Amino acid sequence: MAGTLAIDLGSSTTVVAHLEAGGSTAALLPVPPFSTGEPAVIPSLIWLQTSESEHALIGRQVLEAGLLEQGGPQLQRDFKRRIGAPEKLDPASLLSPEQSGRLLLQKIWSHLPEAIQPERLVVTAPIDSYRSYRQWLLEALSELPIPEVALVDEPTAAAIGAGLPAGSRVLVVDIGGGTTDLALVALQGGEGKAAPIAQLLRFGGRDLNNSQQALRTADVLGKAGCAIGGRDIDGWIAAALVTPEQLGSSGPPPSLLAACERLKCALSSSPEALCLWSPGPGQGNQELRLERRELEELLERQGLIALLDELLESVLAAARASGLEAHQIDAVLPVGGSSQMPWIRSWLERRLPGVPVRGNRPVEAVALGALSLTPGVKVNDLLDRGVSLRCWDQRSREHRWHPLFVAGQSWPIETPLRLRLACSEPEQRSLELVLGEPTRERRSEVVFVDGLPVLRARPAGAARVEAWEKVALELPLEPPGSPGEDRLELDFWINQSGELMVKTRDLLSQADGPSICLGPVR
Repeated sequence: MAGTLAIDLGSSTTVVAHLEAGGSTAALLPVPPFSTGEPAVIPSLIWLQTSESEHALIGRQVLEAGLLEQGGPQLQRDFKRRIGAPEKLDPASLLSPEQSGRLLLQKIWSHLPEAIQPERLVVTAPIDSYRSYRQWLLEALSELPIPEVALVDEPTAAAIGAGLPAGSRVLVVDIGGGTTDLALVALQGGEGKAAPIAQLLRFGGRDLNNSQQALRTADVLGKAGCAIGGRDIDGWIAAALVTPEQLGSSGPPPSLLAACERLKCALSSSPEALCLWSPGPGQGNQELRLERRELEELLERQGLIALLDELLESVLAAARASGLEAHQIDAVLPVGGSSQMPWIRSWLERRLPGVPVRGNRPVEAVALGALSLTPGVKVNDLLDRGVSLRCWDQRSREHRWHPLFVAGQSWPIETPLRLRLACSEPEQRSLELVLGEPTRERRSEVVFVDGLPVLRARPAGAARVEAWEKVALELPLEPPGSPGEDRLELDFWINQSGELMVKTRDLLSQADGPSICLGPVR
């Protein structure tokens, strides 16, 4: 079964999703024996039985063997957020974070169902460490036999996966196992700008690391976080439910933390929960009970709600400095397992009244969004230079080049890019479409690597645009237009033959024009 595979490597949970070639509906993909039940996700856990990584236990295997409660240096967890970080390897760990992440990706690939033969792989990256994480992914995926590999940042994928349109301003609230991050991001696209696309790392089996593609991530308007997450909540629950002697001087034992996590998860769907915990051999089972109301009171006593208020205010202050007020946020998007707790939604609704909370699929949204940011049809090629349209800028009273499609973008492009054009003169009887290609203009800079100078090429600002030799297309206006009046609505796309197409609509008469071929792009 050909198609596109998406892997969202998470600190607590890794999600695998699949979209059949030519299909329109993506679905989570179980990967036995690593996946859990509903939803079919893989716990981001590795247990090294020996020094040989091929004998490692992954995901559900670690849970079923009771090894999460045991802990120890053989257990690898929370490695995703440390990939690319400058800190040294934890001496108690047998693998570095990069080695753990690579092993997990390789195990998932080697255990895909036999019927799944993906032609394209799309992976996600955190926005705050995009460059270093991207470099690690290039190395980690280098040995996988997949002709096309693409990358997309997690906030963009989460927002698109939740059904938000390009150009949206989204507050992403990510409460993971060990960290809490709030990021207010503006998605690419909207208002006549190209919609976000996944960045291709490999195409047709060739490496695109040095291609003309620029990093395409959401714009961060404000960000704040802290090193407190779901496992800290588990520890607070443990301290509230057992005696100090059972708690131990070095913190709750792993088996108690696992029981408290089950309680916490159960309270997401029930007002009260019960689970059994065995303190030790020969001591029987002890009942642990907790109500949702008690959990919320516990979090307030521990100061978590006050901390979240502080983080949110920090993000909103940064947004106000950029000219964005809280009521202008288009949506709030909780992601991560711990964000499913009902008090998170109620806290967001109190702090941001009137802003919709879109958290129906907090675990799957990133992977499903990543799939929708890659073409659902076979990619034929990449644009070498892109294409721009010359437009009249009312503010500067001069013509400027507006990019329609950029170098490195895959085609065909079936979702049209929509623009509105205004008149620049009284009684204007036509609008002229002048198209051009940005030229490659690069320069070198000197950077120091390990104290040695290295020449590195970088983009030299806005590229010069060369107009197409083809005669400009005249679009008649009847009746004539007036200055500053939006008159024509244009839909641009690139068809299966690599030709730039346009369809016009007269906003005054509401008349639709025919589809016009403007010529091949390259």
